[in-house]
Amino acid sequence: MTIQTHDVNGLSFAEILSETAVIETSEQGLDLVGNLYYDGHERVIFQQRHFAPAFFDLKTGLAGEVLQKFTNYRIRLAIVGDFAAYPGQSLQDFIRESNKGRQVYFAEHREQAVRWLVGKPLPGCCGGSKRISI
Repeated sequence: MTIQTHDVNGLSFAEILSETAVIETSEQGLDLVGNLYYDGHERVIFQQRHFAPAFFDLKTGLAGEVLQKFTNYRIRLAIVGDFAAYPGQSLQDFIRESNKGRQVYFAEHREQAVRWLVGKPLPGCCGGSKRISI
Protein backbone atom coordinates (compact mmCIF):
# COMPACT_ATOMS: atom_id res chain seq x y z
CA MET A 1 0.00 0.00 0.00
CA THR A 2 1.17 3.49 -0.86
CA ILE A 3 -0.16 6.81 0.39
CA GLN A 4 0.11 9.53 -2.25
CA THR A 5 -0.29 13.14 -1.17
CA HIS A 6 -1.85 15.69 -3.53
CA ASP A 7 -2.14 19.46 -3.27
CA VAL A 8 -5.14 21.12 -4.93
CA ASN A 9 -6.20 24.74 -4.52
CA GLY A 10 -3.97 25.09 -1.47
CA LEU A 11 -5.40 22.01 0.28
CA SER A 12 -3.76 18.63 0.56
CA PHE A 13 -5.30 15.18 0.65
CA ALA A 14 -3.99 11.65 0.78
CA GLU A 15 -4.91 8.95 -1.69
CA ILE A 16 -4.54 5.29 -0.86
CA LEU A 17 -2.98 3.29 -3.69
CA SER A 18 -3.39 -0.47 -3.52
CA GLU A 19 -4.78 -3.19 -5.72
CA THR A 20 -6.15 -5.12 -2.74
CA ALA A 21 -8.17 -4.54 0.41
CA VAL A 22 -6.32 -2.60 3.10
CA ILE A 23 -9.15 -2.60 5.64
CA GLU A 24 -10.58 -6.02 6.44
CA THR A 25 -10.95 -5.57 10.20
CA SER A 26 -11.67 -2.68 12.54
CA GLU A 27 -8.11 -3.05 13.90
CA GLN A 28 -6.67 -2.48 10.43
CA GLY A 29 -8.92 0.55 10.14
CA LEU A 30 -7.64 1.95 13.43
CA ASP A 31 -4.01 1.34 12.43
CA LEU A 32 -4.50 3.15 9.13
CA VAL A 33 -6.35 6.05 10.78
CA GLY A 34 -3.48 6.35 13.26
CA ASN A 35 -0.90 6.43 10.45
CA LEU A 36 -2.88 9.02 8.49
CA TYR A 37 -3.37 11.18 11.57
CA TYR A 38 0.29 10.91 12.59
CA ASP A 39 1.33 12.00 9.07
CA GLY A 40 -0.99 15.02 9.31
CA HIS A 41 -3.59 13.96 6.77
CA GLU A 42 -7.06 15.45 7.28
CA ARG A 43 -8.57 14.25 3.99
CA VAL A 44 -8.22 10.89 2.26
CA ILE A 45 -9.53 9.03 -0.80
CA PHE A 46 -10.04 5.29 -0.86
CA GLN A 47 -11.32 3.04 -3.61
CA GLN A 48 -14.14 0.59 -2.95
CA ARG A 49 -11.69 -2.32 -3.43
CA HIS A 50 -9.69 -1.11 -0.41
CA PHE A 51 -12.43 -2.39 1.89
CA ALA A 52 -13.38 -5.99 2.56
CA PRO A 53 -16.85 -6.96 1.25
CA ALA A 54 -18.00 -7.17 4.89
CA PHE A 55 -17.60 -3.38 5.10
CA PHE A 56 -20.55 -2.98 2.73
CA ASP A 57 -22.70 -5.47 4.63
CA LEU A 58 -23.96 -3.15 7.37
CA LYS A 59 -25.03 -6.08 9.56
CA THR A 60 -21.36 -6.86 10.28
CA GLY A 61 -20.82 -3.47 11.92
CA LEU A 62 -17.44 -3.07 10.21
CA ALA A 63 -18.43 0.09 8.33
CA GLY A 64 -19.74 1.73 11.50
CA GLU A 65 -16.62 0.87 13.50
CA VAL A 66 -14.17 2.01 10.83
CA LEU A 67 -16.03 5.20 9.88
CA GLN A 68 -16.37 6.14 13.55
CA LYS A 69 -12.58 5.99 13.87
CA PHE A 70 -12.16 8.39 10.94
CA THR A 71 -14.77 10.69 12.47
CA ASN A 72 -13.14 10.61 15.92
CA TYR A 73 -9.83 11.69 14.38
CA ARG A 74 -11.59 14.28 12.19
CA ILE A 75 -10.25 12.76 8.98
CA ARG A 76 -12.61 13.40 6.08
CA LEU A 77 -13.01 10.27 3.98
CA ALA A 78 -14.15 9.82 0.39
CA ILE A 79 -14.75 6.32 -0.96
CA VAL A 80 -14.91 5.91 -4.74
CA GLY A 81 -16.77 3.03 -6.33
CA ASP A 82 -19.88 1.51 -7.86
CA PHE A 83 -22.11 1.10 -4.84
CA ALA A 84 -25.17 0.18 -6.89
CA ALA A 85 -23.51 -3.23 -7.16
CA TYR A 86 -24.53 -3.87 -3.54
CA PRO A 87 -28.17 -4.79 -3.13
CA GLY A 88 -30.04 -3.66 -0.09
CA GLN A 89 -31.91 -0.54 0.76
CA SER A 90 -30.15 -0.03 4.09
CA LEU A 91 -26.72 0.43 2.45
CA GLN A 92 -28.14 2.82 -0.13
CA ASP A 93 -29.85 4.79 2.67
CA PHE A 94 -26.58 4.84 4.63
CA ILE A 95 -24.69 6.18 1.60
CA ARG A 96 -27.32 8.84 0.94
CA GLU A 97 -27.29 10.01 4.58
CA SER A 98 -23.47 9.96 4.75
CA ASN A 99 -23.27 12.10 1.63
CA LYS A 100 -25.37 14.78 3.34
CA GLY A 101 -22.74 15.16 6.05
CA ARG A 102 -19.21 16.53 6.17
CA GLN A 103 -17.12 13.51 7.23
CA VAL A 104 -17.79 10.65 4.82
CA TYR A 105 -18.64 10.78 1.13
CA PHE A 106 -19.34 7.96 -1.31
CA ALA A 107 -18.48 9.03 -4.87
CA GLU A 108 -18.95 7.38 -8.23
CA HIS A 109 -15.79 8.96 -9.67
CA ARG A 110 -12.47 10.09 -8.28
CA GLU A 111 -13.03 13.64 -9.54
CA GLN A 112 -16.23 13.87 -7.45
CA ALA A 113 -14.29 12.74 -4.40
CA VAL A 114 -11.55 15.31 -4.96
CA ARG A 115 -14.08 18.13 -5.42
CA TRP A 116 -15.85 17.12 -2.21
CA LEU A 117 -12.59 16.92 -0.23
CA VAL A 118 -11.20 20.28 -1.34
CA GLY A 119 -14.56 22.02 -1.63
CA LYS A 120 -13.58 23.93 -4.77
CA PRO A 121 -13.68 23.53 -8.56
CA LEU A 122 -10.65 21.77 -9.96
CA PRO A 123 -8.65 23.37 -12.74
CA GLY A 124 -6.10 20.64 -13.49
CA CYS A 125 -6.35 18.24 -10.57
CA CYS A 126 -3.52 16.93 -8.54
CA GLY A 127 -0.53 18.78 -9.94
CA GLY A 128 1.73 18.47 -6.91
CA SER A 129 2.04 15.07 -5.29
CA LYS A 130 4.39 12.83 -3.36
CA ARG A 131 4.25 9.13 -2.49
CA ILE A 132 4.92 7.40 0.79
CA SER A 133 4.95 3.60 0.96
CA ILE A 134 4.00 1.94 4.21
